[in-house]
Amino acid sequence: MTTTHTLDVPGAHLRYEVRGSGPLLLLAGAPMNAAPFAPLAEELAGEYTVVTHDPRGMSGSRLDDPEQDSTPELRAGDLVALMEALGADSADVLGSSGGAVTGLALAERHPGRVRTLVAHEPPLLELLPDAAEQRAGIEDIIATLHREGALAAQLKFLASAGFTFEEGDDGAPPMEFSEQDLADSARFFDHEIRGTTRHVPDIAALRAAPARIVVGLGADSGGLVTYRTSMALAGLLGTPPVEFPGDHGGFLGEPREFAQVLRKVLAER
Repeated sequence: MTTTHTLDVPGAHLRYEVRGSGPLLLLAGAPMNAAPFAPLAEELAGEYTVVTHDPRGMSGSRLDDPEQDSTPELRAGDLVALMEALGADSADVLGSSGGAVTGLALAERHPGRVRTLVAHEPPLLELLPDAAEQRAGIEDIIATLHREGALAAQLKFLASAGFTFEEGDDGAPPMEFSEQDLADSARFFDHEIRGTTRHVPDIAALRAAPARIVVGLGADSGGLVTYRTSMALAGLLGTPPVEFPGDHGGFLGEPREFAQVLRKVLAER
């Protein structure tokens, strides 16, 4: 059974879902909302209390100030608030993409709150040798949003990340996006992408934290910029990455197989 709740936090009202019972496991994306995590959450609900949520400003999580920027630190505070609402002192965390950056900020700023963090492909562009070029690319995506709209910016973002796709014969976009998808994309590019991609993890704090930090890497992500950022983070932490099925969003297409690897990782602590 899935229950849906709303939690008031400073500046926002978080929509979140709870499934299952057992140790607390948070599945966090950014900007990805709760819905795409549902198949993975269902796979894990037999062993964990699995919590998914819409990050602040996305989908069902509303902001008091729509112009507020979302930072990894703010989102980390939201994860702490979710734990407290559920009466938990700590949790295991799977962070995907920007959610992995949220998880790293959580482990840095609230070290006692995390048991195991699986940081799956965090887009930490500042760790790359071509960081300045990557930063310029982000600024171009934001400019595209204001010049051509959310769809054009989203397609440029996907291409810059390393995803390949072909337009239809009629010149139509290669994939469909709902109005909510495009609204979330616009907010992401305008108010979130800079803070997420420019986050520089505090490696000393992560090494000293009681949390176990695992870098997750998709088996099919070799052509993506997040392959490079994940390898860079793993190198700085001195731990080999753990391979998960699929690519950057492997849990979307292979939730059962992804859950199997995640169970094994969490059991190793």
